Amino acid sequence: MTESVESGTVAAVAKAADAASGVSRAGLIGISLGVVAAGAAAGVAIERLTVGRAMRRRAREELDAAAPFGSLRGRPRTVTAPDGTELYVELDGTGWAEPVEVHPEPDGGRRGWFPRRRGESAPVDRSGLPGLLGGSGALARAAGRRSLGGPKAAPEPLTVVFCHGYCLNQDSWHFQRAALREGMRLVFWDQRSHGRSERSRSHLDGEPASIDRLGADLKAVIDAVAPQGPLVLVGHSMGGMTVMALADRHPELFRDRVAGVALIGTLAADWDSVTLGLPSVGAKLLKRMAPGVVRLLGRQVELVEATRRLGADVSSVFYRRFSFGTKDVDPAVVRFAEQLLDATPIDVVAEFYPAFSAHDKRAALAALDGIPTLVLVGTRDLLTPPEHSEAIAAALPGAELVRVQDAGHLVMLERPETVDRRLAELLVAAAAHAHAAPLPPSVQELADREAADREPAGGT
Repeated sequence: MTESVESGTVAAVAKAADAASGVSRAGLIGISLGVVAAGAAAGVAIERLTVGRAMRRRAREELDAAAPFGSLRGRPRTVTAPDGTELYVELDGTGWAEPVEVHPEPDGGRRGWFPRRRGESAPVDRSGLPGLLGGSGALARAAGRRSLGGPKAAPEPLTVVFCHGYCLNQDSWHFQRAALREGMRLVFWDQRSHGRSERSRSHLDGEPASIDRLGADLKAVIDAVAPQGPLVLVGHSMGGMTVMALADRHPELFRDRVAGVALIGTLAADWDSVTLGLPSVGAKLLKRMAPGVVRLLGRQVELVEATRRLGADVSSVFYRRFSFGTKDVDPAVVRFAEQLLDATPIDVVAEFYPAFSAHDKRAALAALDGIPTLVLVGTRDLLTPPEHSEAIAAALPGAELVRVQDAGHLVMLERPETVDRRLAELLVAAAAHAHAAPLPPSVQELADREAADREPAGGT
């Protein structure tokens, strides 16, 4: 499909979309806010808007009914954040002392990926878990540089904590969850105001959102469900920033317990320098306008959410443009990404957007020095471009920098095999670094497969 509309401003895209769909200018801004808030603009294809709306709706319904993405579930818990916000957490994998029964969403003929609606509560087990205990290349070298104490008579297994990104939820890790749950201890959680977690109480009391508060949330999750043993922290986008905020406030945790870190499609600072693939003039204009537009739309929740639903055809174009690097992506995966983004209310988008400009955790990266670290990014990531991952890797000489060719921001959905294998390599290095219990054969096999398939020139 040829991209038929190229423009340097949001207004040009809005004009073309209005003509194709009959949606008002104000409505278009509302429905596409999930991306406009991150700076979305020109360079999107509009042709698909001319396809019959009924046909598109029928295709979406069929994908929703058939696709398994987001259906994997673990044992639910809630963790109370320092400000009282209830965070939704799931313990997954078969490596816990009391094994977690892994299963899909238990509602029979479930339709779509997100059965919970705004204001509803998910069933949560508040009783806790009895008996809870708490490579190659640069990663292999890092594993030998600094060890978490000496060998132990009874080595403890790794616990892997996954932190999702902005406007997503824990289900964005669907492929990694499926690949790594056999024999592992996995922790997935929804960041405050996202997914099944409670709306941020501090924000409702008038305090601005901050990445530092997310770091404190992550610490609360770790203290509650994995108080002992070596940890591997995996963060995508805002989730990577959350890991950095934790390192800034609790460097001792990284010194004593963190055995590995994965920073995927994220940045340590300079969000305002991101051009989103636009010419510099257009990027500056959009960055100047976006905060005010976001605040305004965040106060018009019902109107914006209604126009978002009516304008799904328009918003899907933006979502695809800023989520994936190529057009060769499974339509069911594309639809899944749309569902994840659309599930985030507009006022939550507005809540967190200002926090990114204030994010600067370059100094905190020092806490990761000597820890096996994977820094991974898609070469066509428009939201957290490769140069930001390169800057993180430059600050951590022992880190493994992986550029996934032609992948976009949601690289873990677009190229799951690559991300799965690279994470498996990280787990192998982390286990060696922490003198942890042996990894399950499935993880070792994934890591070995990546090493065997790697190109002589340096891989992906």
